[in-house]
Amino acid sequence: MSVTACQGLGFVVSLIGFAGVIAATCMDQWSTQDLYNNPVTAVYNYQGLWRSCVRESSGFTECRGYFTLLGLPAMLQAVRALMIVGIVLGAISILVSIFALKCIRIGGMEDSAKAKMTLTSGIMFILSGICAIIGVSVFANMLVTNFWMSTANMYGSMGGMVQTVQTRYTFGAALFVGWVAGGLTLIGGVLMCIACRGLVPDQTNYKAVSYHASGHNVAYKTGGFKASTALGSPTRSKKIYDGGAHMEDEAQSHPSKYDYV
Repeated sequence: MSVTACQGLGFVVSLIGFAGVIAATCMDQWSTQDLYNNPVTAVYNYQGLWRSCVRESSGFTECRGYFTLLGLPAMLQAVRALMIVGIVLGAISILVSIFALKCIRIGGMEDSAKAKMTLTSGIMFILSGICAIIGVSVFANMLVTNFWMSTANMYGSMGGMVQTVQTRYTFGAALFVGWVAGGLTLIGGVLMCIACRGLVPDQTNYKAVSYHASGHNVAYKTGGFKASTALGSPTRSKKIYDGGAHMEDEAQSHPSKYDYV
């Protein structure tokens, strides 16, 4: 998969997951009334993070918000905080990832800068998905605990007769939406982090060195150098380079491919 495709797929998946996290946070069906022992009822209750609703058999629905903050359970406030943090992180990640897309050129932004922005947005998407999954899981654990406590209280000591006076709540649709949305956001963040590796420019350890012809004839050796200043008939001296040995006329220096890099 190419870098552009991986980055674009991660952005789209994260965007869908972010939209799902917002939808799950705003939904009212976090907990719904359990109708196992009473399938026929004139009133159906369901609750969300921000309000509780009652739907009658006639189709009329009435919702009432939670007008108190200190009177709410601590676990509910923690779930609210986790979902809000996930939404804020997701919103910032989307803004950063838009400028980090390889298919969008903004001024003279280098690939190294885009790689850093892609990695940042990917990590923030991962954190956003984790916050959403933890928030939904905490609320689900609270529902399970309350459900079994209500079930234990509903069974009396008189022959195990069931008293259907107490209302029990079970998982609502918002929980499943939150789990799926958090997973998509997490997967999208991982894809963004993977795409970051392809955006980093290749770095080489090769350092270019320019060799210039010396005014005097110098014979290069491993242990040092020896300058020849003999006059008379031209002799041949041997220069040892990293690439091998090169024979050069002492009277005239001919440039070669080793002289310039």
